[in-house]
Amino acid sequence: MGMDYSSMDQWILGEDSFDPTHLGKCEAVMSLGNGYLGLRSATEEKYLGETRDLLINGTFDRFDESEVTELPNAADVTAMELWIDGERFSLDQGSHTGYRRELNLRTGELTRQVEWTSPRGSRVRLRFRRIVSLKRLHDIALEVCVTALDQPVSVKLRSGIDARVTNTGTQHFAEGEKRFYEKKYVQLLETTKESGITFVLNAVHRFARNGAPLELATDVNIDRRVIYADYTVELAPGDTFTAEKYANVYTTRDLDCAGLTVPQLQEKTLDDLKESAALGYAALAEESAAQWREEVWDRAPVEITGGEKSRMDLFSLRFAQYHMRLMLPRHDNRMNIGAKGLSGEGYKGHCFWDTEIFLLPYYMFSDPEAARKLEEYRYLSLPGAHRKAEENGYRGAMFPWESAWLDDGETCPLYMGTDILTGTPIKVWSGIIEQHITADVAFGAWQYITIAGDEDFLEKYGYELIMDTATFWASRLEPGEDGRYHINDVVGPDEYHEHVNDNAFTNYMACWNLNKAIEYYQQLQTENPALLRKLEEKLNLTEAYPRWVDGAEKIYLPQPTAEGILPMDDRFMNGQEIDLSKYKNQEFVAGIMKDYNLDQIQHLQVCKQADCLVLFYLLEDRFPPEVKRASWAYYEARTIHDSSLSLSTHSVQAADMGEMEMAYDLFRRAAAIDLGPYMGTSDAGIHAASFGGVWQCVVYGFGGVRMLNGKLRIEPHLPEGWDSLAFTLMWKGQKLQVRAGRDGSATVENLTGTAPVTVTLNGVEVQR
Repeated sequence: MGMDYSSMDQWILGEDSFDPTHLGKCEAVMSLGNGYLGLRSATEEKYLGETRDLLINGTFDRFDESEVTELPNAADVTAMELWIDGERFSLDQGSHTGYRRELNLRTGELTRQVEWTSPRGSRVRLRFRRIVSLKRLHDIALEVCVTALDQPVSVKLRSGIDARVTNTGTQHFAEGEKRFYEKKYVQLLETTKESGITFVLNAVHRFARNGAPLELATDVNIDRRVIYADYTVELAPGDTFTAEKYANVYTTRDLDCAGLTVPQLQEKTLDDLKESAALGYAALAEESAAQWREEVWDRAPVEITGGEKSRMDLFSLRFAQYHMRLMLPRHDNRMNIGAKGLSGEGYKGHCFWDTEIFLLPYYMFSDPEAARKLEEYRYLSLPGAHRKAEENGYRGAMFPWESAWLDDGETCPLYMGTDILTGTPIKVWSGIIEQHITADVAFGAWQYITIAGDEDFLEKYGYELIMDTATFWASRLEPGEDGRYHINDVVGPDEYHEHVNDNAFTNYMACWNLNKAIEYYQQLQTENPALLRKLEEKLNLTEAYPRWVDGAEKIYLPQPTAEGILPMDDRFMNGQEIDLSKYKNQEFVAGIMKDYNLDQIQHLQVCKQADCLVLFYLLEDRFPPEVKRASWAYYEARTIHDSSLSLSTHSVQAADMGEMEMAYDLFRRAAAIDLGPYMGTSDAGIHAASFGGVWQCVVYGFGGVRMLNGKLRIEPHLPEGWDSLAFTLMWKGQKLQVRAGRDGSATVENLTGTAPVTVTLNGVEVQR
């Protein structure tokens, strides 16, 4: 299989050959969605080894007490199998020419075309089109065209709704009612076993021959977990048969269906399907494309000019923006973004620190309304954070490492993978001791409040969230013999080192969290004592506040060595050094796990991603330049980037230090995590946070954008091969247009113009 990105001015992702042994790549990277639903782009015809996923955001279910909750794979509505003169259409039999599959990022439409010769010699041309509507969140539309080339052919189409799907073998649904209304409208119900969510799926077909509407006899079949119909049509040479399929999916958890009984939901969804089908495929595709333009390409445009290299770079960024809209639940604040978005079953749809640290910046600077919903999700999930803290013997809000539905609490599995030496399951400690997530959530809320200037969020949710998390940290601190407080037995962002003490990232971020809560407490004392009294009653601040102050004053913060290197934890720098060139240059991740088990890696100087460099990235002005540079040199040499989150962070840091060649190389590698030639990297789904990282490479790294102490800084430095960079930022309700040149020049224009904005531009404070 080969891909190209060069056509139509960096908007088209194309596949120019079909490889049945590597289906997962295109299924994931060409997936469709709208934040409510995600549709993996399996082909209409079925193949061995495919993964046909239809995932509905927020519909988590637990199959068994021994498993964790996950997004269930809903019934398949996209299969449309064809027989040509009695032979099943499949690209792994017969022969084919002119194959091309394309995803248009601008419009969100997936197309495919091919000329196929059956084993017996029947020749047809096929064209497929598909959208998930961005305008109508529940709607999916498909079109299949079959043209007889040089002889008459008989075409049979089989299509319907197939609930015989699983999550890698786990069946989450109890079978429900199946109906065929008016010999035209297909309806299937299924209900999740543990969470009790009913899904209602509908489908209908429209047919034409040579553009003229066509009524076909219907052969209806209803079987266990499936309902479908067969349709047959005869074509003369040159005739084209067109089948359009319209489908929708709703659930009893949907906000827009709140209060409806299941029978009412059945009626509503069927009426909605009839309305959409009456518009036709072309109209639905057009209105969805217009929504893409409004919500993404006009809202957050980015332009890069330069040589051929810059064309691919611009495509990579647009590809990232495309996927960041697919995964965004803009419609509902009760859900967040999974580590694979909605493109696959990897990580079970769970939300991590990825959202706050890697994805939230894009939304804050482009779509503050959506960013607020993501932050409201964290506030609404506080009950689960309280429960986790209590279960672990702490106070306040201890956020889950993996988060799903609001009240699920911790959803991280206990075991995953196999020890290469012992053959036993590897225990996942992240859900127990990777606790920096709590400070990350607080940091994300503060970033949003500051960048959006959202005082309403701060008063309703922000103060409470940041104070509640500070209370956790105050209870987490452990007194040491040195008179300082320590945080022992944790995992930092570098997950290759477990059960460490005084992890620099964790300690500094906990300290930041405590100090921010103190700052807000003191602010409320003078500015809003009435609100402070309410929070004191709810959070017991009379007791909590002195604990914050004591913790912030006495927490142990690792200090740089004589060489200026910040120790990552209490033991990393004493570990054994090995030659990492094999692992730094490998074409796949986690290769080191084939040579060492995790217990052995604990004692090596090797990083999955470097804690300290992420820390310098978030708290940039907390550390002097010489410490950042010395630490960069030390840790970059020991980092093998086995985390998809690592490359972009290192790229931004390199750009900040003027190491532009390395910054650009790391950016290109980050962009290739899903777009690159390695065919197995995306099988379980795309790497959601890496897309936020790609945007940050461009805007934070090369664009030099940063929010520091509540102020906006812009200091661009473009890589070789770029002549100019232009992008927009939302800052405190104003939309700013930033333009940067190869010579270091930069301009900022306030496109909104309803309030003045102060920006530090290339070291000079200006007002726009």
